[in-house]
Amino acid sequence: MPQSLSRLLVHVIFSTKFREPILEDTVRPQLHAVIGGVVDGLRGTLLRAGSVEDHIHLFIAHPRTCAPADLVEAIKVASSKFLKTQGDRYQHFHWQHGYGIFSVSSSHRAQVEAYIDHQHEHHHGQSYQDEFRAFLIKHELEFDERYVWD
Repeated sequence: MPQSLSRLLVHVIFSTKFREPILEDTVRPQLHAVIGGVVDGLRGTLLRAGSVEDHIHLFIAHPRTCAPADLVEAIKVASSKFLKTQGDRYQHFHWQHGYGIFSVSSSHRAQVEAYIDHQHEHHHGQSYQDEFRAFLIKHELEFDERYVWD
């Protein structure tokens, strides 16, 4: 086959440093657009973005020629730079060091999109840490709580 083809759908989740509730409603649409530009520049597609005050969910058609760690790093670097231009509140903004990236079957696309679209509803009674821990367990990832949070 002369052509290389791929369809890798991933759900990426990461929080602000120390889960600081800093992401205001007014900045989120632009933040999502910046991230979409980064993903597009790497030849992927941002299918959905959803965030609340202390974390973000991204649903991405992963670029064929980019390692997952490189994709997340590019997203974090560009979005941090953007946020630092959004006033004094964001002057010292940082994302957490780690992240979660989870594979998604095409048959579950609608479920993931709906989940991301309803982030505000999910977090009325559930913390980011509880949500993230549930994702790790659901996806059968072994983890040590001492190294998950910063």
